[in-house]
Amino acid sequence: MKQYLRRDFLKASASTLITASLADALIPSAHAWSAQPELDWDAGRVTHLLPSVNDRNLLLKVSLTEAQTAAPYLLVGGNKVSGRMTDTEGKYWEFFATDLVPAKTYPLSLQAHTGKTLCQPWAIDTFPARQANPDHFRLMLYSCAGGHEQQTFLPLSTRQRLFKRALSFAPHAAIANGDQIYWDLLAPVSSKASANKAGAEQLAGKFDRADVIFGGTNEAVLKQVANAQIASLYGTTFRSTPIFFIQDDHDYFDNDEATDDIITFPPSHFMLQMARATQHMYYPEHLFDPTRPRGLPGSGAADRQQGISESFGTLRYGRLAEVLMYDVRRSQTLAGPSAVFVDPEVERWLKSRSENSDAIHLVHSPSNPPGWTAGKWGEWYPDMLDKNGKLSTAVAKPYWQAGWLAQHDRILSALSADTKRIPLVVSGDLHAIGFGQISRSGKQNFNNNPVNVALTGPIGTRPGGWPSGRRGIGSTPSLHLDMHEEIKPLEQHGFTIADFYQDKITMRFFKWDVNNQTTQAIDTLEPFFVTELKRPG
Repeated sequence: MKQYLRRDFLKASASTLITASLADALIPSAHAWSAQPELDWDAGRVTHLLPSVNDRNLLLKVSLTEAQTAAPYLLVGGNKVSGRMTDTEGKYWEFFATDLVPAKTYPLSLQAHTGKTLCQPWAIDTFPARQANPDHFRLMLYSCAGGHEQQTFLPLSTRQRLFKRALSFAPHAAIANGDQIYWDLLAPVSSKASANKAGAEQLAGKFDRADVIFGGTNEAVLKQVANAQIASLYGTTFRSTPIFFIQDDHDYFDNDEATDDIITFPPSHFMLQMARATQHMYYPEHLFDPTRPRGLPGSGAADRQQGISESFGTLRYGRLAEVLMYDVRRSQTLAGPSAVFVDPEVERWLKSRSENSDAIHLVHSPSNPPGWTAGKWGEWYPDMLDKNGKLSTAVAKPYWQAGWLAQHDRILSALSADTKRIPLVVSGDLHAIGFGQISRSGKQNFNNNPVNVALTGPIGTRPGGWPSGRRGIGSTPSLHLDMHEEIKPLEQHGFTIADFYQDKITMRFFKWDVNNQTTQAIDTLEPFFVTELKRPG
């Protein structure tokens, strides 16, 4: 494989333009790059970049070391795409390329308005066309990658090592499910270990909840917080691996907590603007999909690219795989028996895809997991810790809403009723690695087609962030369920690699024990558990 090395980049930087033919000659396939993410690649003036694609579009988020006085541009196979500024300083930009060819490797070159190259060229692959029939799709899955390393979260270098091990398996795409950032502001318990912890203001500054996000002090503070947890973590490692980000509670700058003094969700106006601003500057929103309603919450905003959805997304890889991604915090309600985690229109969309999708495999990826509970307030389930420190439903969980569980049962019922496919839900949130099958949820019987559920593994969890660290008990199946556990939740860092084939899904689970393994051991991690899910019929 021909490599494009630093010396080639330096020569190209002296030129005002890198032609498409030169880029084609110098850059190997994007899929090959994903298996060797760094090599001798030169980031130049780029601090971080994160791409997402579908079969026709590319959305790239970039931050630069220097403010640009005019819009930079991205050469996509020789076509020039002008950047759109996403901050007020000129350091953060997005690039939106449309009308691309499916299943094609595109050479990319990021350039200043003068034509000066800002980083070494690279490449990315578009996904197969919606009606294409690929034989294989590999997906990297993980959660909870955020956290400031000076607040005892896993060191960035260790998290990056986990990323590089996962990328060594050359996934076609990755899903980062929830908690891209930890900087809780008001939650009575978690904020004391986060934004209200001693020294936090010296690290980043202090937010003014009465002010706007962009154009003042809040923007500067937000950049301090997010640069340390997102830009510094990802850098350019995922430049050739499309990545899909799902937001959860901490991405709104608070934990899900409820007391007589404060209930942190649904998100306040300030929380919503913080989540939107972080996403706008740092990582891609969800690209347009023709089967997803255009009016779902967080879709079609005037300050976003056309067809963009902020909270609900679709990863479609030909007809082989369709993954539905949904944030349960954006449209959460507190309406008792009619309360929901996701807006009713979102629920209708999820159900309609089970009924109408022509994909061979249909997978759900919510930001809050079905199956297990840690007794937290903002979960699907009513379980809470009793006076003996055990999970129980005998006592009502304060401020928990019965409608959340009713919606959970409806969503799982729709998955189980789809007997032509493997019912599978992959999620995170609980800072654990787990796998099992739900055969009953309340009065709903799934014995004929149990729902497979997976906790895909946390990347950055700090010592006190495990469920047992705060509550003295690990995650366990809710008492509302009948469930068979193949992996009881393990409070260890890790990730999952899922391989989709025509007749099956193979899932490989990886773990790393921060207390008993060296960081060097990450480089040779092998799956500790492998499961093969056969397609019905």
